[in-house]
Amino acid sequence: MTRAGGAGGRKPTLAVVGATGAVGTVMLSILSERADVWGEIRLIASPRSAGRKLTLRGEQVEVVALREEAFEGVDVAMFDVPDEVSAQWAPIAASKGAVVVDNSGAFRMDPDVPLVVPEVNAHAARVRPRGIIANPNCTTLSMIVAMGALHAEFGLSELIVSSYQAVSGAGKEGIDALREQIALVAGTELGTHPGDVRRAVGETGPFPAPMALNVVPFAGSLKEDGWSSEELKVRNESRKILGLPDLRVTATCVRVPVITTHSLAVHARFENEVTVEAAHEILAGAPGVVLCDNPAEGEYPTPADVVGTDPTWVGRVRRSLDDPKALELFVCGDNLRKGAALNTAQIGEVIAAELTAA
Repeated sequence: MTRAGGAGGRKPTLAVVGATGAVGTVMLSILSERADVWGEIRLIASPRSAGRKLTLRGEQVEVVALREEAFEGVDVAMFDVPDEVSAQWAPIAASKGAVVVDNSGAFRMDPDVPLVVPEVNAHAARVRPRGIIANPNCTTLSMIVAMGALHAEFGLSELIVSSYQAVSGAGKEGIDALREQIALVAGTELGTHPGDVRRAVGETGPFPAPMALNVVPFAGSLKEDGWSSEELKVRNESRKILGLPDLRVTATCVRVPVITTHSLAVHARFENEVTVEAAHEILAGAPGVVLCDNPAEGEYPTPADVVGTDPTWVGRVRRSLDDPKALELFVCGDNLRKGAALNTAQIGEVIAAELTAA
């Protein structure tokens, strides 16, 4: 639900829930960089963080505790918190009249909650029976802007995806684990015998195997028939965002020793024949996409190039050798920016424009 009359022509009031967390910190940076569409910005976190002061737009703003009264007068509430916190508090914020934009996985597959990527399906944000809009998973977001642009032109029929996911997708614990492991193996000659790295690293942190000098063919939690939660998210979320409930999607999610930025190798099949030239033209003009595709000059996206940037970067675009209706491409996206905080901020701006016009 939204407050009657929206923001009444004034700039809407925003609440950032989870302001002191990893994604919340990126969100504050993004809010300071983007167009000034907000009036008051209220920073909310757990009671233990209440009273801290954070820098927002060059000013010090005091953090308030997460409680029901914190949502009084709030028009839009962005949630950057764990699933269980969102599941409890997002409906409370909505009941107070705020439009909730939730970055957790708590509501993504709820049929009464739109799953929105503004470059692809901004219109879906207008219908929100529960007063909640969901932000997709960072792996899906790393590719879906580019795939949405190609789908609009050629009609997507199948996706086969291999992801190469940064350790920051597992939070601060994942980053700390990789850094500690790199320090343990630095300057040593490891990897020539089975178990070398595992013995040197010892504890593997939140991952099932060492991340230093290694890749781990698993991300998320184990689900039925050997699939991981991350792989099923790519499938289910892509279908919902693109409005293609029967889209064939297969994903293999791999964790790699990169701090930030997810990459994906994508096989995309379309209803219509597609050429590299036509795909280049679509991608070069698509909002939120950067085409970087000149292998002869060594130009294609890598996480080291993309980290800290907002767009989805696309390179290595090739027509499949045996199928004129299919493309192979490589995409990269910063999983903490577009993959989390930025997309949430963009959804918030869509709602802010709606409320201001009401």
